[in-house]
Amino acid sequence: MQPQNTTAMTEFVRKRVANAKNDILSGLTVALALVPEAVAFAFVAGVDPLVGLYAAFMIGLITSIFGGRPGMISGATGALAVVMVSLVAEGNAMGAPGEELGLYYLFATVILMGIIQMLAGVLKLGKFVRLIPHPVMMGFVNGLAIVIFLSQLGMFKEFVNGEKIWMQGIDLWLMLGLVLLTMAIMWGLPKLKATSKLPEALIGIVVVSAIVILGKLDVATVGSFIKDGGGEGLKGGLPQFQFDIFNKVPLNWETFKFIGPYALILAAIGLIESLMTLNLIDELTETRGHSNRECLAQGGANIVTGLFGGMGGCAMIGQSIINIKGGGRTRLSGIVAAVTLLLFILFASGLIEQVPIAALVGVMFMVVIGTFAWSSFRIINKIPLTDAIVLVAVSLLTVFFDLAVAVIAGVIMSALAFAWENAKKIRARKHIKEDGTKVYEIWGPLFFGSIQAFNSKFDVANDPENVEIDFIESRVSDHSALEAIWALVGKYEEAGKKVKIKHLSEECQALMIKASPRLASVIEHDVDDPRYHVMAKVME
Repeated sequence: MQPQNTTAMTEFVRKRVANAKNDILSGLTVALALVPEAVAFAFVAGVDPLVGLYAAFMIGLITSIFGGRPGMISGATGALAVVMVSLVAEGNAMGAPGEELGLYYLFATVILMGIIQMLAGVLKLGKFVRLIPHPVMMGFVNGLAIVIFLSQLGMFKEFVNGEKIWMQGIDLWLMLGLVLLTMAIMWGLPKLKATSKLPEALIGIVVVSAIVILGKLDVATVGSFIKDGGGEGLKGGLPQFQFDIFNKVPLNWETFKFIGPYALILAAIGLIESLMTLNLIDELTETRGHSNRECLAQGGANIVTGLFGGMGGCAMIGQSIINIKGGGRTRLSGIVAAVTLLLFILFASGLIEQVPIAALVGVMFMVVIGTFAWSSFRIINKIPLTDAIVLVAVSLLTVFFDLAVAVIAGVIMSALAFAWENAKKIRARKHIKEDGTKVYEIWGPLFFGSIQAFNSKFDVANDPENVEIDFIESRVSDHSALEAIWALVGKYEEAGKKVKIKHLSEECQALMIKASPRLASVIEHDVDDPRYHVMAKVME
């Protein structure tokens, strides 16, 4: 037995060491991809680039250690940045010119956002992400892929006389050539067995960067991108505790009324994007993450980020897919990405600022190709029309509005379509017993959507003196259904006829008798009575 145990232990260690290599290399790639994204989103929100970079470091580190989905990358995101724009602007307007009061209101909002997200985790609301239908998931993936693609098109613009215009001539062709070269490296390397274990994104970035630096090509780099946006550079120190939050932002009801709605919206968007990215990574890795744990980690990370001068964030689908495709599977990959990003800020800002934007755009374009659910084109005419409409609608809403609006609208559309289809499934089989009793055997779900069809099955005026309603093949799903049964019994009694109800669940019987004790004589108890709750609980 001992040799077998030794062999098993050796194999376990060997696999862990091999995966650690993948995690480290993949983490380095993600760190490079995080830089321009965090900087760009900081500019969108109207804050200093370091505020975005610090958020990417702190959120990435905390969620990697404590989150519910190993291998998922979190940081500053565009979905949150677009909401923060008006928050920062309104906050600045409340203070004196140059005071940057909006930045401190942003920090306070991010802290409150984190508290709301942690409450969602404590209340175990993360489990509700499992109720999101597959068409909504596909629409989310497609919409987000389009958003990532469109966000990269801005990199094809340059500043001329203080204005940002599209590149032209040699600049455009050089940019396109480097982007395509990066994509070609990422596409071709996996086909070479000798390099199959190396992250192709990292190699692509290194090769294209070397070509630009050694060839002294005049192209946009991370450094020029930061300076064109009004930043002073990538270099900074360690994040500092923001004591000024408590001095500049009054802790009163007026402040809460101002930041509360923003915090709630940011918390909702952050959790929806994080939990849907978690589901996507689950599918890619064929493993299962823990949604409630992720809610707690995201909330805790945002609280810390707000206290230490970050702009807040959530899961990043693009960087998460880069990590998974690069072999990152454990918490180590996210930790390496976050720590490496901090090291860039502290010690390697000059080197990272030389990385060409074209290389990072090429990586993100490959992420777009890998993210988009191309199968949706193949199945669009094979799935139900309502599912196809939901898929397309969620994709478009993600592009034109934001993720939270798209997902909520998609879930509502799917729920209404489901209710409509099930409302048409209610049936009543009728027959007469030897003693003259008319029996209605109810088939299908009885709920708010099917009540009208249910009522139309009965002929109270022309039915015989004795009527029996059998729910053995039906399920009474909600309070509206119980109300419909009460009303039906009342109609028969007003007509002077006797009615018996059979095969209701124990909970239905108890609720009906509690509401009207006289119904105890109408309901028949049977050992064959079904056992289910009127409103089923969502499983953990």
